[in-house]
Order: sequence, then structure tokens, then C-alpha cells
Amino acid sequence: MSFASPSLHPRAVSSTTPTPILFLFALLLFAPAVLGAQGAGGAAMPADPRVGLGPGWNDAKEAARNLVLVSHTARPAGFFNPDKPGDFPFANSDLAFSGNLVFQGSFNGFQIWDFSKPTAPVRRVGFVCPGGQGDPSVYKNLLFISVEQTNGRVDCGAQGVQDTVSAERFRGVRIFDISDVDHPKQVAAVQTCRGSHTHTLVTDPNDPANVYIYVSGTSFVRPAAELAGCSGKTPDVDPNTSLFRIEVIKVPVAAPQNAKVVNTPRIFADSTGAIAGLWKGGTHGEGTQNTYETNMCHDITVYTEIGLAAGACSGNGILLDIRDPANPKRVDQVTDPNFAYWHSATFNNDGSKVIYTDEWGGGTQPKCRDTDRPEWGADAIFTRTSGKMKFAGYYKLPAPQTATENCVAHNGSLIPVPGRDIIVQGWYQGGLSVFDFSDPAHPVEIAFFDRGPISSTELMLGGMWSAYWYNGRIYGTEIARGLDVFELQPSQYLSKNELEAAKLVHVDVLNVQNQQKVVWPARFVVARAYMDQLVRNDGLRKSWATPVNRELDRAEKLTGAAQKAALTKLATKLDGDVAGAGDPARVRALAGVVRDLANSKR
Repeated sequence: MSFASPSLHPRAVSSTTPTPILFLFALLLFAPAVLGAQGAGGAAMPADPRVGLGPGWNDAKEAARNLVLVSHTARPAGFFNPDKPGDFPFANSDLAFSGNLVFQGSFNGFQIWDFSKPTAPVRRVGFVCPGGQGDPSVYKNLLFISVEQTNGRVDCGAQGVQDTVSAERFRGVRIFDISDVDHPKQVAAVQTCRGSHTHTLVTDPNDPANVYIYVSGTSFVRPAAELAGCSGKTPDVDPNTSLFRIEVIKVPVAAPQNAKVVNTPRIFADSTGAIAGLWKGGTHGEGTQNTYETNMCHDITVYTEIGLAAGACSGNGILLDIRDPANPKRVDQVTDPNFAYWHSATFNNDGSKVIYTDEWGGGTQPKCRDTDRPEWGADAIFTRTSGKMKFAGYYKLPAPQTATENCVAHNGSLIPVPGRDIIVQGWYQGGLSVFDFSDPAHPVEIAFFDRGPISSTELMLGGMWSAYWYNGRIYGTEIARGLDVFELQPSQYLSKNELEAAKLVHVDVLNVQNQQKVVWPARFVVARAYMDQLVRNDGLRKSWATPVNRELDRAEKLTGAAQKAALTKLATKLDGDVAGAGDPARVRALAGVVRDLANSKR
């Protein structure tokens, strides 16, 4: 979330030509599906029940399609203002996960929830420690929390800091020891010049003794009298300015009290070395957005297995080489005349696509109205070929929201369905949306959940900050209402086999800004998931699919050498059918799963 909104260019008629990046209300969401997007053919969609939902704080009307709300937990005392539902100092923020624990950040501190029983979560910790934004990440026995606002104190006190310059102020990244989960202990507090709006935990396979934190500060620079070396001057006045950089913190896992900033890389520099080398700020021409200057990153998502990070950096989307985590290097960048503020990023599983979000209006404004342009405040989907990104399409929440609902693209994560690119994403008071972007030019919504506005007469801050898939369920953190858990349901867009295959994927820890490569185990349900996709999109002749399913069923009932032989024979047949298939890549993947099944049998 950003606290300032760009000065927007007067609205003009949008071009029908796809121009890089984002925004608003994509009514095409319910357009007929195409091959790759895995939609439902040309099936007509019923009227959208999200439109016209009744208002309320904890009693708003709800609408869902292909999602079931498993549980809703309201904010406990001490973490909300009963007189003001959307009070910023108590707003919930992001989530991190470890085992059965969910770490929920807020502007007032953090909470730790035990979801061993998803229908009845238990709060283990409510730790008051103001300072905003409170985004969490977790690694082994360490919890990291972002702090950016000037009321943050080194001692976590709630009284704030009154002096302009004070040794009591804290802006940066807090580190807690959570070896005893019920009694977190702050063991380090690393100060930074702009504070930490968000941060990204980065691991190095070659250096297990340390983890790294990329700090994204988006606020003003504190005075040097408070933290030596800080400067908010422009580069032409001070080449050592604290703008136009990120900070890299190195954290010794066994001695986190020794964490410190080890680098401040100039990742926006141009080929001449000028540190303000990317977007200068302003509009891109008539009828375009007023885009922030690129002097900060809002969010950085790292994908260690492919050695890359995607930075959403105010005026640009960038790619970083992170093979040396302490020294990230920019390798590509894109801009978009429809983006106001590059906010966050997500890779697909094979790294061939990147979704960037645009937080037009800073997350506090109603930007999903039926009068808002569909390319503004949306997702922009880029493909990545030979190391370069290319714009492919937009996705915008398809249901218009009211003028009293803050709404824009925000945080989400992949749902690990084999053979498809599917993401769940929060849209503030637009709720959450699950969509398929396998065909990046034609993304298709497959599920949603939404509540009515907090108020029908007054704009109040609220809605789904983040929506993340974790070990078979979707968790949503609601700014003003609490914490939700959802179950995704089979539908015309998503089969039971595909869902069961996704639920096979389990991780011990999830920090969404640190993506992990998904590898599905060799299971019959994974093969059947691919078969469902091929039948749905006619990637194989349906008359041909029937005997393939029959052979899978027969092989599953066999054991030992007989099963191995049957699966090997089927894999060989599928290899031979790749060339003539309507969807050869998916048939090849199916053959690979069947072969892996055969090789797993002894």
C-alpha cells in the first residue's frame, strides 16, 4: 500500500491496442476461454452477484463463486478501533506462513495464529509494536517485520516519538527470535534511511549460514542527524543520496543480533552510471497515466531457483540477477503508459511470465468503478524470452465496485495446478479473484469472493490486502475485518483432479515474495489433471482420450512389474501422439508424468 496518490492525467478514451501494462475493470474477464487459458468454452456467465452487495463492517453481504468461506476470524481487541473500522494505525497488512502458523502483520504490530484447525483458528500471539507497515517474513526461528512510519520506536512502545530527530525512533527491519512462539523476543533492529515499507527474504544455496533482506523503502529520507549517511537530496546535488537504491541486510542465522546493511545497490542506474537512470516521472503522452519517478522499489519478488528477482519499482518493472544475493544487478526493465505506480510482481512457475500490479490511487481510493479505465489499476502480464520481457495482456477485476470502496490490484500468489498458470489475488474492497493467465493475452477469472462496502455513504479503508494459497487453502487478510480461510471448489473452469493435484504441493514455509519452484510428485491424479485439461480444450481428440483414461485406470489397479510395464507402454504411446495433438506441450507433460509414475514403481 502507498500513502500518496500520483497526480493523474485527465481521463481519455483508451486505445484498443494493448499498450504495456495494467489496469482497471476488465469486463473481458468473462469472455469465452481460449486454448491455454483453460476457461469454459463459450459458456455464458450468469449475472455477477458482486454488484450491489449490501454494506456493513462485520455484517456486509457476501458473494462467492467456486469458493467456500471455511472460517472468518474478526480482529481481536487491541488490534482495531471500535469507533473507526478503517483506522490506518490498526490496519491489517501482509501474511507469512510456517507449519500451521500464520503470521499476520498490521500497522499496530503483528499476530501469530495457529491454523491446525482451519475452522477454528487460535491466536497464539498479539504483539503490539506500532510503526507500519508491518509486513512479515519468517525463516526458521526468525521473524522479520517492516517498519517505516515515524512513530516506530526501538523499544516497540506505543507512545510514538515526538522529536524530529530522536535516538528512540526506529525505521527499518525488526528481527524477532520466535524459538518460543508464544513469547517473541526482538533480537535486532536494523535502521535504514527510508524505513522499510516492504522487505524480501533472500536465501543463498551456497551460503546457508546467512539470509539476506532486500529493503524497499518508499517514504521520505530521515535526517542524517538521526541516522548517519542519510540524504534526501537529488543525485545532482548529492551523488550519495539515499534515493535511487535499495538496502541489502545480511543476517547471520545463528547470530541475528549481528545483522547489518552490507550493500546499497544502485539498481536504477543507466549504462553511463547515472543513478537516476530509469523513468523520470510524469505522463507518457496524451491520454496516458502520470507515472511515479523510479527512485524506489515497492516490492521485490525473488525466485532463487532461476536466479532472478522481479522488482516493482514505482515507475518501472525490472528484473534483477540475484545469483549473488548481496549484489543484485539489473538485467531488464519495462515501463507502461497505463501504470501509475508499479507495486508488486509474481513469476509463473517456469519463470516465462511475470505479472506486475499497478496500485493506482495508493490502495486507499476507489479505482474499480465502472467509469474507470480497464487498463488502469490492473495487472499487466509480461512474457519473458531470451532474458527480455514483452507485454502480453492485462487483467482487471471484472465486477465494478462502488465509490465508497477502495479497490485496485494488490497482493496474490500462484495456485499450483500442474500445466496451468493460476493466481489468487486480493483487490482490497473488490475482494479476491482467482484467474488463469496461461494465455497471457486472454486471462480468465475462475473464482471470486467479495463483501459489500464497509459503508455505502463514506469511503472507509478496508478489504482484502493479500490472498495467498498455502498448502491446499487460500488465506486472506482483511484490512478492517480480520482473517479469512477459503476452499477452492471444482467447477467448469477447474476439475477435481486439478485441485487434488494442487493440494499435493506442500511447503514448510511460505514467504510469497520468495517464490519456490513447484515440482509435483508422480501421482495418478497429476496425470488425470493433464487429461482433464486436454479434454477441456480438445487438445486430444475426445475419442482418443477415453482409452487413455481407461489405460490409466487399469494401470492404477496393477502392482509391481505389471504396473510399471503398463505405464511405460502408455508413456511411449503418448510420446508418439505429441506431434499430432492440438496441445502438444500438454501431451508431452502428460507423457512425462506417466513415465515418472512408471519409474517410481519397483
